[in-house]
Amino acid sequence: MEATYIPALAALAGSAIGGLTSLASAWVTQNRHDHAEHLEQDKFRRQRLYRKFIDAASKLHADALVRSEPDASALVSVYALISQMRVLSSPAVIEEAEGVARMIVETYSAPNKTFAELRQAMVTRPTSPLRNFSEKAREELSNVQSPLTPALRRP
Repeated sequence: MEATYIPALAALAGSAIGGLTSLASAWVTQNRHDHAEHLEQDKFRRQRLYRKFIDAASKLHADALVRSEPDASALVSVYALISQMRVLSSPAVIEEAEGVARMIVETYSAPNKTFAELRQAMVTRPTSPLRNFSEKAREELSNVQSPLTPALRRP
């Protein structure tokens, strides 16, 4: 091999290595961005699901306090939301959600409350019946780690 070919081959090899390095770097960056985007979407999906559950369960619990006949469609909606949680959520969150549903059904079985009794219950037991669920959901959402930096987040 002639000495004049060695620098040319070295230049070509250097260019190929540089190109492969650039390609690998771009692939790793895109892969991390896709992973971060997936985590953000997962977290948003859970937040929306938990918000719907809290809204539906709160309304149903208020209804159960003053009525003996359950609103079947609302009760089915709460159970449907729990079923959706089975796909996305941790067992601890699902367990708390099921506890809320049981409490609602038990409340329908209890005697109806008057406004004065509701007021007294708020004074003596000011905690929300959904408190444990909310705390478990908040804990789970805080554990969903997203490596997205503020510059990469979409508006």
